Amino acid sequence: MATNTALSLRNQVMYSVYVRQFSPQGNFDGVRAALPRIRALGVDVLWLLPIHPVGMVSRKGALGSPYAICDYRVINPEFGTLEDFRALVDAAHALGMKCIIDVVYNHTAPDSVLAREHPEWFYHKPDGSFGNRIGEWSDIIDLDYGQPALWDYQIDTLRMWASMVDGFRCDVAPLIPLAFWLRARAEVAQVRPNCLWLSESVEPAFTVDNRARGMVSLSDSEIYQAFDIAYDYDVYGDLMRYLQGGCMLAQYAEAINRQEFTYPANYVKLRFLENHDRPRAPFILPDAFGRRNATAFLYFQKGMALLYNGQEAENDFRPSLFDRDLIRWDTGRDITPLLKRLYQIKQDPILTDSAYRVWDAGNDILVAEHRAGAGRMLGVFSLKGSAAVVAVPWPDGRHPNLLGGEVLVEGGLMPCSGEPVILRAGGEANHGG
Repeated sequence: MATNTALSLRNQVMYSVYVRQFSPQGNFDGVRAALPRIRALGVDVLWLLPIHPVGMVSRKGALGSPYAICDYRVINPEFGTLEDFRALVDAAHALGMKCIIDVVYNHTAPDSVLAREHPEWFYHKPDGSFGNRIGEWSDIIDLDYGQPALWDYQIDTLRMWASMVDGFRCDVAPLIPLAFWLRARAEVAQVRPNCLWLSESVEPAFTVDNRARGMVSLSDSEIYQAFDIAYDYDVYGDLMRYLQGGCMLAQYAEAINRQEFTYPANYVKLRFLENHDRPRAPFILPDAFGRRNATAFLYFQKGMALLYNGQEAENDFRPSLFDRDLIRWDTGRDITPLLKRLYQIKQDPILTDSAYRVWDAGNDILVAEHRAGAGRMLGVFSLKGSAAVVAVPWPDGRHPNLLGGEVLVEGGLMPCSGEPVILRAGGEANHGG
C-alpha cells in the first residue's frame, strides 16, 4: 500500500469534468465559471478528463477521443491556453478544492509526437507496424514499457504537470508495470509531496483476459502499493448483475465485505454510480426512490465518492467521448439538496476509519454499518424503492434520520418507507446539525 495514503480521503468527494461537454463554451473558462456551484455541492477534488490535444489519425467520431492523445506536454487548444488552464486550477484552489488531471500512459494516438520522434518506444506487431493489444481501441497505439528511456520521459512529464496540479487519475494503470508507478510516485513527490494518485483499476474479467494474452495486468492489491485510490470495479459487476436480476443482493454485499479483508487497512475505494465509461445512474436505476437510496449509499460507503458532471441534474444520457454532446442542465431533476446533505454526513469522523460491513436485509434493502469505538452509524437503503419492515441492530425508540425526519424501531424492527435512512449513535459525531 502507499503507506502515506491519508484516511481522510474517505471523507471526500471527487467531481469529474469532461471539459468539451461541460459547458456551451466547451473550454476551461466554461468550467471555471461553474466552480462555485461545484464546490457548493460538497466537492473536494476536481478531476479533469484529458486536457491534451487529440490525434487526427484513426479518430473516432468528429472530434476524437480525449484518450487518444498526441502530445502529453501541451494543452488542447480546443480548451484554451496554458494560462487559461492555470487560471482554472488557481480558481479551484481558491475555493478549497484540489485539481487532478487524467494521465493516459498505456497508449497514444497513432500520430503522436512520441510515435514520430521515438517509434522504438512503442509496441509493434509481427510485421513491424504499430499496434495495440486491446482490439476495440482502434484509435490508439500501445507504448512499450520495456524501454527505459520511455520511463524517464513519462516521469519528467508527470513532474512538469505536478508543479501545477495536485494529482493524477491514471487511465488503465494496471496495464503499466508496478515498478514504473512506484518510481513515478517517489520522483513526483519531490515536486508535489502530497500528490494524489487515483488508479483506474479494472474489472476482474479484464485482468484475467489480459494476463491470458501475456500482458501486464495488475490486481487491485498490487495497485494499492503505488496508488492512494482505486476504482470500485471489483464490485461494480456484482451491482450490475443484481440490478439486472442476475444475482442476489447478498452477492453484492459480500463482494463489498471482502474488500475489508482483501486490501490493506488504509485502502480507499472510489465509489461511483456512473462515470464517463459507464451508463448514467437514471439508466441503471430508473426508479427515483431507488436512485435516491443508491446515491445515499454511495456517500455512506467506506471510500471517496465520485460524481460525474451532470449527475447532480440526473442526466439520463452519457455524453459521447467522440463528438460534441453537451450535458443537459435543464432536466428538472436537481438533486443538489440531497448531495449537500450527504456531504455533511460524509464529514463524520466515523467514516474516516471504521469496521465496516454490509448485508442483504431482504426486499431489495441493503443495510450497512460503520463501527468505531463507542460510535455507530447505520444505513438502510432500499435499492429498488420498496417499502418493508427491516430488522436492524439498533435500540428501540424514535431516532432522527440524518437525511430528515425520524424513524421508529420496535423489537429490533424498523418500517422502511422506501426512503434512505442514516442513523448515528455514540462517539464523536459531525452531521451538520
